[in-house]
Amino acid sequence: MEYQLQIEKVIKTLKEDLPTLFQKDISYNIYTQDIYFQDPVNKFKYKFNYRIIFWTLRFHARLFFTQIYFDVHDVYQLAEDTILAKWTVRGVLRVPWKAGVFFNGYSTYKLKRDGLIYEHIDTWDRKPGEILKQFFPKGGDS
Repeated sequence: MEYQLQIEKVIKTLKEDLPTLFQKDISYNIYTQDIYFQDPVNKFKYKFNYRIIFWTLRFHARLFFTQIYFDVHDVYQLAEDTILAKWTVRGVLRVPWKAGVFFNGYSTYKLKRDGLIYEHIDTWDRKPGEILKQFFPKGGDS
């Protein structure tokens, strides 16, 4: 019973944190000290590095985008020790041609028996290079 309450707390925290991750910091009390993170461009371990990746996301969001959103579609318990969050990143790049960026993905969170997240794997719907291509003007049709 206690474990299920912890899972519900983690889901609630993710639902509150994720939509504003480009604007403000997330809560780190739902993660283990040795949290492992992986996405198509990063791979690392430990909460200190996890904090840095979120700081970096906010920094680059402010620097490179006039608008950027992390739309959370769903956060739910997929298995006893797994939470899934489905999301979309969309934004407008700070360039004269106002390039838009858009991609979907999902985050898979694995939990220990104490209900803390020890693994966070992000999966994107396209390769990083395809996302970068969105930043450049389309030839002749703009």
